Amino acid sequence: MPRCPWASTDLYADYHDREWGVPVHDERQLFEFLILEGAQAGLSWITILKKRENYRAAFAGFDPQVVARYGAREVTRLMGDAGIVRNRAKIESTIGNARAFLAVQEEFGSFDRYAWRFVDGKPIQNRWRTLAQLPARTAESDAFSKDLKQRGFKFVGSTIIYAHMQATGMVNDHLVSCPRHADLA
Repeated sequence: MPRCPWASTDLYADYHDREWGVPVHDERQLFEFLILEGAQAGLSWITILKKRENYRAAFAGFDPQVVARYGAREVTRLMGDAGIVRNRAKIESTIGNARAFLAVQEEFGSFDRYAWRFVDGKPIQNRWRTLAQLPARTAESDAFSKDLKQRGFKFVGSTIIYAHMQATGMVNDHLVSCPRHADLA
């Protein structure tokens, strides 16, 4: 299959073929991608993909209700968990982001409703021919990032949020030569 060139390893190929760019409307999945994209800051995505199952175990299957109740004891436990990125700021931001996520759900009825309004409720259909054409951020990710920060979220810079938008299908950034582009158009 002539997939996007970045999907060159088995783990990347599986992620590319099954998940990347598929529109996500499930609250837990949206929370998971938000947290994993933030965990990636300064690291490679393959590092996070390899630790994904450990993250799911460490953060209660990405249940924001449970994670929002984590305190100092859980932070200490997580700092000792070699299966995740042991960065105190990232761990503490996950807990704070869970609380902010719940506040957004309360205000908008769902995080899904809140997030998708940044793309008018439907995926942006890009038509890139090369990886060099893909932006690191856009006006939409800038606005989304700014709003998240104002709501107290951490590790949600525009580049991180654009990666989140790509992962959750808010934008279709598969190259036009990739069969997944047409599948998701």
